[in-house]
Amino acid sequence: MFVGLNFFVLSESIFSTLPYLPHAFINLLMQFQPCSKKIFAVLLVSFIGFSSFFQSTPKKFPYKKAGFTERAAAAHLLNRFSFGATPNQIDAVVAKGLEKWFAEQLEASLPDTQLQRRLQEYDDLSLTNTEVLATFPRPALIQRMAIKDGVLNVERDSLGNYKKEQKEIIKKYMDEKGYKPQQDLFRQFINSKILHCTYSENQLQEVMTDFWFNHFNVSMTKNECAHFIPAYERDVIRPNALGNFEKLLEATAKSPAMLTFLDNASSSGSNTTLTKRMNDKNAQAFLTKKLSEMGISEEERQEMNQQLNKLKAYNGLNENYARELMELHTLGVDGGYTQKDVTEAARILTGWTLFPMNEGKNQKPMKHILERLGEEEFKRRGFVKENDFLFAANRHDTGSKVVLGRTFQLSNGYEEGMELLHMLATNNATAQFICKKIATRFVCDTPAQTLVDKMATTFLKQKGDIKKVLITMVGAPEFWDKQAIREKVKSPFELAISTFRALNADIIQPYQVFNWLSRMGQKIYFYQAPTGFPDRGQYWINTGALLNRMNFGLAAATQKIPGININLAALNNNHEPESAEDALRIYSKLLMPERDLTLTIQRLTPLLNLPNLDKKITAAAQSTAPPPQMNTPLADDNYITPDDMADGKRKKIKENPKAKKINNESMTSAKGNYTMLSQVVGVIVGSPEFQRK
Repeated sequence: MFVGLNFFVLSESIFSTLPYLPHAFINLLMQFQPCSKKIFAVLLVSFIGFSSFFQSTPKKFPYKKAGFTERAAAAHLLNRFSFGATPNQIDAVVAKGLEKWFAEQLEASLPDTQLQRRLQEYDDLSLTNTEVLATFPRPALIQRMAIKDGVLNVERDSLGNYKKEQKEIIKKYMDEKGYKPQQDLFRQFINSKILHCTYSENQLQEVMTDFWFNHFNVSMTKNECAHFIPAYERDVIRPNALGNFEKLLEATAKSPAMLTFLDNASSSGSNTTLTKRMNDKNAQAFLTKKLSEMGISEEERQEMNQQLNKLKAYNGLNENYARELMELHTLGVDGGYTQKDVTEAARILTGWTLFPMNEGKNQKPMKHILERLGEEEFKRRGFVKENDFLFAANRHDTGSKVVLGRTFQLSNGYEEGMELLHMLATNNATAQFICKKIATRFVCDTPAQTLVDKMATTFLKQKGDIKKVLITMVGAPEFWDKQAIREKVKSPFELAISTFRALNADIIQPYQVFNWLSRMGQKIYFYQAPTGFPDRGQYWINTGALLNRMNFGLAAATQKIPGININLAALNNNHEPESAEDALRIYSKLLMPERDLTLTIQRLTPLLNLPNLDKKITAAAQSTAPPPQMNTPLADDNYITPDDMADGKRKKIKENPKAKKINNESMTSAKGNYTMLSQVVGVIVGSPEFQRK
């Protein structure tokens, strides 16, 4: 196989190979008898098909021309396409071969035994969106159900807070009904993110999952979509992270998380069937009669009328998603569209909404109606259901629309939306915008236009194949330009995960990492703007951020982060350095391999024996800390206070079994194990050089 690999990667693609095949084989083919000719033709077709397999295999990387050794090139690949190298991983990549390692990462099919073992306790992460809503009702809904069932009389104290006994009543009510607090789900989800990125063997898939989630950002700060975010990353982002851009775009457009975050679920046209019937008394009377014939109870009809009245009040066009679809997801802010194009795109996407799901285990009347129509009648009326997505034909604007000079007036409203997504996904501006964003993430903050052009050409030619765009990027000289090496600054998330990977940490309580990320300024899944976190170093680097990063490094190395176990001596084969200076030299090479560390060591040496360094850094960091954000689903709860969530007083989800076995030694570690070696390693992690990737 490797002989074949070395042979086929000599060509740009099978298409560039084809013009040369006839010259090599026609004369030989003509010498065969008819039967043999058929056999040879089959072999030739097989050759072509087999060759196409290697189109997604990278050519030999041009790192030597840039002056890199193979080990330095391996380190660069790991810095860019993983969340940081683990101990001895550079040796493993060199032994395997750089191109083969990258090809394996593109396939994302390596076994993840350790990751799966660590994730097995988080059983709620496999729930569907419907099951999530039924198991983790929103606090306001729980309160309404408790009042309706006669177990709760809402009383507040003089400050407007719920009384303690009310919280206890709600908790007991939830336990009896089998409901769980939504914080449990969010904690499990955040924990799983940290574990995926730290322990997955398929690091490129996790890096790209992080990239695309940020590109198609949704936020837990919006309660309406928070429940849908775990399935959004699991079913929409991660499976498509190394696939086809158009398919990924379509999947995000149909996801409940995006539909609710950018409000398209409530968008409807002004000339829809639903609008007309809402205002037609005869139609309303006919509907009431039909509902009665279908067995819908009076109570259900009243609830449905309330829903319809709410829908009528909010009925109308919402342009939020259409605007971000063009500005952030595809064309870019300079993509050549106008406000008129945004409005027309929003009209095309009217009717793109959610299929009614359970809320508190009570079926909604609308779901009864849709189910009783029957599948054939459902389709005949133009409705489309795909998992949790629903195209509601009666809410779609049926008029003619024009976007970017193209007229849309299809008989099937759903197909209008699909055609719009296709047009945007294959646009030249989209290719430029997406490729520049990828290059900014993986090369440098200001990537060369020549590189972006190469990637955009591949993007268009290969119809949005993300793997082939990445192959083009990593095979270009610009990727290996020494001015771009270590030019990227790690985000707080990248800093934390790369630290734990470099130190071979055993993460028992992942949520402790989340608390540190929030302190360092990157509260994952809580970035409110649809833009996602900025991907430029200047956003992350300021005095307070640097102090918090140094503080984090010292806390990690001295094991002051509970539930994070690190054996610093094991990294050096249990050999104890003779001095702090010796430790700095040894561990700098271990944590920052294949770098010239001369200046770094000179700059860090004065900090090695500085007394009370951790306390000084902590005090300085606290003096520059921004006010905490408390208005989030993790803090906004009827019976769990923000303080409870902040300091972990309440333990509401299953922890790793190891956490229950914390002995005296572990407890000592959690409080801090401040030694000469730990201070040295903490200083290295907090250094400017370790901040770069």
